[in-house]
Amino acid sequence: MFTIAVILCGLSPAAGISPRDTAGADGDFRVIAYVSGRTEDTDKYPVEHLTHVIFSFLHLQGDRLIVSAGPDSANIARLVGWKVRNPRLRVLVSVGGWGGCETCSEVFATADGREHFAASARELMERCHVDGIDLDWEFPAIEGFPGHRYSPDDREHFTLLLRALRHALGDRYEVSFAAGGFSEYLVHAVDWQSVVPLVDGINLMTYDLVNGFSTRTGHHAPLFSTSEQTESADHGVRFLDSLGIPPGKIVIGAAFYARTWESVGPAGNGLYQRGKFTSFVPYREFQKYFGKEDGEGCSWDSVAQAPYIYDASKKRFATFDNRRSVSAKTRYALQHHLGGIMFWELNCDLPHNGLLDAIDRTRQSQK
Repeated sequence: MFTIAVILCGLSPAAGISPRDTAGADGDFRVIAYVSGRTEDTDKYPVEHLTHVIFSFLHLQGDRLIVSAGPDSANIARLVGWKVRNPRLRVLVSVGGWGGCETCSEVFATADGREHFAASARELMERCHVDGIDLDWEFPAIEGFPGHRYSPDDREHFTLLLRALRHALGDRYEVSFAAGGFSEYLVHAVDWQSVVPLVDGINLMTYDLVNGFSTRTGHHAPLFSTSEQTESADHGVRFLDSLGIPPGKIVIGAAFYARTWESVGPAGNGLYQRGKFTSFVPYREFQKYFGKEDGEGCSWDSVAQAPYIYDASKKRFATFDNRRSVSAKTRYALQHHLGGIMFWELNCDLPHNGLLDAIDRTRQSQK
């Protein structure tokens, strides 16, 4: 229904709603969906449960942030059109992503590069009627996508980039960033004391904590650490809390997908065993892939508060979030007065009785 007047992000924002008046329903608790690629099928999801949606990903052309006159423009306009259904929704665009920030270290190393980028971001905000920008530079100062340049100086340049964005965008637009949820990022990539005053939120990617490069299984999106695995959402939150970061700026992440390994031995029911990474499975395909919706009948790690499946006949291990674990994460975020919960990504969910619905039910029950 939102296919009219979308060329060059030309759809107008909802009448009478100014960006700073749409900070999200239910106080300051955010429910943030990342949406990647095509958005034609996204109208079927319960967008009324969201406070924010982030279109992913835009990229650099030289030192400017660009949006094409074709698919990206139409996709963003469709998300802006969701404000008809949810007038308090905030729509942001994200730049970078895994493999999408090849030139970030080089471009953001110069004052001109940062200033030109910030100015182009402001132009895009105004033209596309979006409410802010989310930086997903993976990663400043530490190794990210194989072969992409990184430098210890990125840490300072990231702060200067956020300062340039805040200066260009003022208080009218939101500025957030997707932060790695693992220890190396938390310790080395960001000057937290300098960047936190400049941003509205920190979207902590507390998923892929055991990723496709790992030759050992584990929980990729656990809420709590275990004796075998330090990385977890709680570990990241505790680290930021130790630095005095306001909890209201921290948003923890949920994974609307599974990661699977093959050639996994039976010890420990496949958990923390050697294996070969095989696939990414969207939550909406769990029934097809695992033969059961929501990982029903899966194992539950009561310490990590995370589900997993081990198929001994196929020697296949899977780690994921499900309705139980995202409900636990939502309760955790509310009880610790965090800024909210976000997830990658909406297109992976079921349109009805999915993970977004589970988040909303939990949030409503905690009022």
